[in-house]
Amino acid sequence: MGGVVSNTGTWMQRVAQDWLVLQLHHGSPTQAATALGITTGLQFLPILLFSAYSGVIADRFPKRRLLQGTQAFMGIAALMLGILAVTGVVESWMVFALAFVFGTGTAVDAPARQAFVSEIVGQDNLANAVGLNSASFNMARVVGPALSGVLIGLMGSGIVAAGVVILLNAVSYIAVIFALQRMRASELAPFRPAGRSKGMLGDGVRYVRGRPDIMLILALVFVAGTFGMNFQMTSALMATQVFHKGAGAYGLLGTTLAVGSLSGALLGARREGRPRQKLVVLAALAFGVIEIISGLMPSYLLFAISTPILGLAMLTMVNAANTSVQLSVAPAMRGRVMALYMMIFQGGTPLGAPIVGWVGGTFGARWTLIGGGGLTLLGVVISVAVFNHSQGLGYLWGPRVGPSAAETADEILAA
Repeated sequence: MGGVVSNTGTWMQRVAQDWLVLQLHHGSPTQAATALGITTGLQFLPILLFSAYSGVIADRFPKRRLLQGTQAFMGIAALMLGILAVTGVVESWMVFALAFVFGTGTAVDAPARQAFVSEIVGQDNLANAVGLNSASFNMARVVGPALSGVLIGLMGSGIVAAGVVILLNAVSYIAVIFALQRMRASELAPFRPAGRSKGMLGDGVRYVRGRPDIMLILALVFVAGTFGMNFQMTSALMATQVFHKGAGAYGLLGTTLAVGSLSGALLGARREGRPRQKLVVLAALAFGVIEIISGLMPSYLLFAISTPILGLAMLTMVNAANTSVQLSVAPAMRGRVMALYMMIFQGGTPLGAPIVGWVGGTFGARWTLIGGGGLTLLGVVISVAVFNHSQGLGYLWGPRVGPSAAETADEILAA
């Protein structure tokens, strides 16, 4: 419940931050699209720069305390941006800087949060827990964007209105910090933190390089995350520049996308056992095709109707990839592997977001979706072809892919 409150605030801020950038560049569609791309890129750049080291931190320190610290850090960053906007002194470079600061907190938070799930429920229920965790996140995603859009609209749709919503997000972090504090430590099953040793980061990289099943999943989430999942930017451009809508309609798009994402998360929570890579591949292909179709929709209504289907395909792929990776790695390596997973998944956004923003400003907002979906499809096809060629034609479709967590733990001990 603490996560629902905090995540709702986070989604409110994402809409408000993008709206703030649009207002700062009002009257210049090309500058607005480019600025949105830069903001998104800077917010995800720390994931690319710091996630690998964050994985080492997650494996070395108690994750519950670490998460309390990262949540407080992100709350302070949101507070600073909200105050700057409300007082009317905010400028684009300030938004860029604080987006980077906020992203730094996320880079440290994400691998610890992903690995912490298994300490709450254990291996047997991990697949279900990952699905429920995503359901909680996407439940907030349903409410947050719509609530943000409505509040901004009611307060005049200006810079100050966006600042007030961002301040509400700063307050929301108290809920998850309180929830983490109230968890009963006796009911957790923490893995003993790894001691400090030389080459911990390199060990994690070598471990992943030696696992072709994980490498394939990383390739798939990279192309989808880099080129296809820039929704906070693409939705803003489609709502304002193609369909000429305001903040409320823009916020509603985030909610309709989240309805499909929530459905995908709940379906993932019902799935038992480790998902096969075939599901990840098929969901990635479906995601690329649906994204292209969404970019071609002729009206706001049809575009909004297509977004839940897009969200369903996206979350099916993401949940299957996440669960497959977590269930196949040894507990001692989980923090570092999940850090590399998050770095590959979200770290490509600093590369993809400015490119997609430039495409939107140069060729039109529709091409942010058409191009993103097309590049996702191309990347999936190439990745599957390369890995099937290296592992044999039956690699992807075999009955069992990759060693179990117990086997990989034995291999580490033997080494």
